[in-house]
Amino acid sequence: MDVDMIFKIAAIGIIVAILNQLLVRSGREEQALLTTIAGLVVALMMIISQISELFTTVKNTFGL
Repeated sequence: MDVDMIFKIAAIGIIVAILNQLLVRSGREEQALLTTIAGLVVALMMIISQISELFTTVKNTFGL
């Protein structure tokens, strides 16, 4: 995994945390929850390709 990917995921986390706090303090808890879920989905979509590559490497290593 590249260090660049880690920084991207960290940036998404920071942005989502800031948006979440702003929305909660303005009384929009539902939108804060949706923002958090959207940030999680975006981060997971970025990681899916890395997980697929990991499974392929393990499969090739053990000859499965």
